[in-house]
Amino acid sequence: MVTTLLATLTIATSAPTYTWRDIVQPGFQDISFTGRAVTASKRELRKISADFETSYRFLGSEVRAEIKDPFMLRMDSRVEDTDVQYIQNGGKRAFKIPRSKLSKVEDVADSPGKRQTVLDFGFLSPSLFQSLFDGAYVRTDRESGDLVFDLTYKHLFDDSSRQRVWVDPQKRFITKREWFAQDGHHMATFIYQDPKLQNGVWFPTRAIVKNVDNEVAGVTEYSQVTINAGLSDRDFKF
Repeated sequence: MVTTLLATLTIATSAPTYTWRDIVQPGFQDISFTGRAVTASKRELRKISADFETSYRFLGSEVRAEIKDPFMLRMDSRVEDTDVQYIQNGGKRAFKIPRSKLSKVEDVADSPGKRQTVLDFGFLSPSLFQSLFDGAYVRTDRESGDLVFDLTYKHLFDDSSRQRVWVDPQKRFITKREWFAQDGHHMATFIYQDPKLQNGVWFPTRAIVKNVDNEVAGVTEYSQVTINAGLSDRDFKF
């Protein structure tokens, strides 16, 4: 019995302990790229949620995106014959339609689920864990060797939704992400593929979203990727 106890303690103390620092891209500063929707099924997207289907359509068939740490994002798209612009800076976001001179600014500082971050594009940066997420190591996936983490919003936010991510421990990009709503039910699964390395940062260039029926709802590919080029804060002003 003593031998068994000692063996158990040895296994417990020798098991690796991982933190969020093991799954982030520490050298990330900024990125710009073009995203193109290869596949988009309104019916399958709607099974995720009406808002998700609307936002996917909002991006149009092609979008030019710029992201700068921390929490700055800009997307320029053309929906039918109209240019649409989305800017997020800190806890505020704005939708603009220059042709119609329409602009709407929202304060989402207390609504973290409404923010878009690098998580949505398949990787993680240190700033996410400094002010937005807590990350808890779950296990190491036996088949892939990926590190599995649960991401939950920090206690200062009234949002119990969570993300479960599988992260390649060498390249540190997300290979799979499961999104769970505040009531705990599974909303969607995201698969990230074809990572490319540039200036010390791995970025997946293909994203697949599946609904709870495991049906492919949309596929997006990213090209014209430029990482850590020194984007200006001016690009993210409202």
